[in-house]
Amino acid sequence: MADRTRTSVAVAGLGAIGADVVKALDQGIEGLTLVAVSAQNPDKHRGWLAGLKTAPKMVAIEELADVADIVVECAPSKVVRSIVAPVVERGKTAVVLSVGALLQNEDLIDIARRNGGQIIVPTGALIGLDAVTAAAVGSIHSAKLVTRKPIAGLLGAPHLVENRIPIEGITEPLRIFEGTARDAAEGFPANLNVAVALSLAGIGPDRTRVEIWADPTVTRNTHRIEVDSDSARFSMTIENIPSENPKTGRITALSVIACLRKLRASLRIGT
Repeated sequence: MADRTRTSVAVAGLGAIGADVVKALDQGIEGLTLVAVSAQNPDKHRGWLAGLKTAPKMVAIEELADVADIVVECAPSKVVRSIVAPVVERGKTAVVLSVGALLQNEDLIDIARRNGGQIIVPTGALIGLDAVTAAAVGSIHSAKLVTRKPIAGLLGAPHLVENRIPIEGITEPLRIFEGTARDAAEGFPANLNVAVALSLAGIGPDRTRVEIWADPTVTRNTHRIEVDSDSARFSMTIENIPSENPKTGRITALSVIACLRKLRASLRIGT
C-alpha cells in the first residue's frame, strides 16, 4: 500500500540546479519522496542517478504529471509549458524556476485556478520577496531591480545579439538595458527570472523597472531591489556566487530545496 503521508515529487531537467534538487530529495526532505526525473539527454545522467540511495525512474516530460504530485521545473524556458500545463490541469503542483516563461504563458495560471492546481515560484536568486509580497497586500508605489553580472553570465543574451551590443573586452561597467520587467525577461530569458519573480510578487511586469549592467569588476551576480510602498520603504542587495552555469547563482538550487522543505515541514518560517 502506498504511503499516503508522503507526497511524490518529480524533477524536470538535470542541469546544475536540477541535479542538486534531486540529490537533496534523495538524502531526505520531510514528507516528500522523489519518484521520477526527466532529462533531455537521459544517458548522460544514468550513472550518477544509479548511485543514489533510491534511484528515481527516468520518464518522458509528458509522463511527469502522471507519476508525481509535485513537479519541479529546472528546464529551459522553451519547454516550460509542456511541463507545467499537464501538472496544473490535473490539479497538482508545479514548482517553476523559469518564471520568465510564465509571461508568455499567462493562461497557465488560469488553468491552475480552474483545476485546483498550483504554480509555486521559489525566491531563487533574489532577496526580500516576503517583504514585497506583504507590501503588495497594501499599495506599492514603485519597484525597481538593478542587476550587475560578470560578462560571462550575459554573453549570448537575445537583447545583446539583436541590438549588437558588444560586451566582451569591456573594462568598465556598462548599462546594457533599462526598461520593464516584461521586456527584460524577453531580452534576457536565461538571466532575469529574478525580475519576473519580483514583478509577480509586487506590481506586475509592466510597472516593475529593471536596469541591467555588464560589469567586469564583479565576480558575483548582484541584484538590488528598491521598493516604495504605503507600508514600508526598503532596499536590499544580494551577491550570488555563480554555479557551474555562470548565468545562475548557487543559491538558486538551495532556494528550491528550501521551498520543498517548507511544503510539508512541521515548522514554517516566513510568509
